[in-house]
Amino acid sequence: MNKRSLKERLTTFAHEAGFASLGVCRPDALPELPERLQTFVDAGLHGQMAWMAERMHWRADPAALWPEARSVIMLAEPYTPEHDPLAVLETPDRAAISVYAQNRDYHDVVKKRLKRVGRWLIEQAPGAEIKVFVDTAPVMEKPLAQAAGLGWQGKHTNLLSRDLGNWFFLGAIFTTVEFEPDRAEVSHCGSCTACLDICPTAAFPAPYQLDARRCISYLTIEHKGPVDAELRPLMGNRIYGCDDCLAICPWNKFAHEGRDTKLSARDDLIAPPLAELAVLDDAAFRVLFSGSPVKRIGRDRFVRNVAYAIGNSHDPALLPAVSPLVDDPDPAVADAARWAILQLKED
Repeated sequence: MNKRSLKERLTTFAHEAGFASLGVCRPDALPELPERLQTFVDAGLHGQMAWMAERMHWRADPAALWPEARSVIMLAEPYTPEHDPLAVLETPDRAAISVYAQNRDYHDVVKKRLKRVGRWLIEQAPGAEIKVFVDTAPVMEKPLAQAAGLGWQGKHTNLLSRDLGNWFFLGAIFTTVEFEPDRAEVSHCGSCTACLDICPTAAFPAPYQLDARRCISYLTIEHKGPVDAELRPLMGNRIYGCDDCLAICPWNKFAHEGRDTKLSARDDLIAPPLAELAVLDDAAFRVLFSGSPVKRIGRDRFVRNVAYAIGNSHDPALLPAVSPLVDDPDPAVADAARWAILQLKED
């Protein structure tokens, strides 16, 4: 059986399994990556994400992660929203949660599908070995996906596709099977700067560059402790992630609809009331976000974000919801509550 035939059948099976796109590259397809990553870390643009520096050897060189691998199979799964993710920003007493986190944790959903595709490959190519990754190991999925022809990293640094827009998850299968690589994709952003212009915190110092320290996704998910006072008003009602640069991209007019209902937005997470979220204790937080990626940041960081959003709401009716948090055991929550009360009383 020739390898081209195997690759064609693998692509067909991947589509049947729920993936919208598949491409292949070599593990050594990114010779420029070590220097790019080193420059990013040296400039401190990674913020508190120390793991980027600590695991840079593997992250910068996919071939070092598993030397036996001969091919990297990259797959894309859409999660295109059915609603306008920017609409909630016009209702400041409601919370904006990133589209990808409005239902089940994509790590679990995509990884199960990846394993299914991987098992098929092992069955078809006796002796083949695989390792699957979904944003849980030092794998640079976006550069690898560009090298595999799935799309290109846009000016907002996220992956874009002419067929899928930018609403899709990436998964990787490293394998000992040596496939013919696909042609790498090139940028099709042209002169468009919509994603850069819409960023509330000016987190892009230049096209194709991100300063994580100013990114609302980083601030609400990765950043520990209080957020800098200058950035708090710019966060608006975004309490977990930020979709502005994704939602504004004109390539989304070609986006595929998501097929897995586990990734479709839950009605109660599209625009939940801030007043209801502010009173969550740890147990209630865990129940509400069971199986959700939101759960991983913990109740304290989540409620800290809610307090910032309440302060930005300019709605004094939310004072009763945030006032009890000034006595919260978590210092960052208490600090956020005091800040929020000051904002509401000044209005």
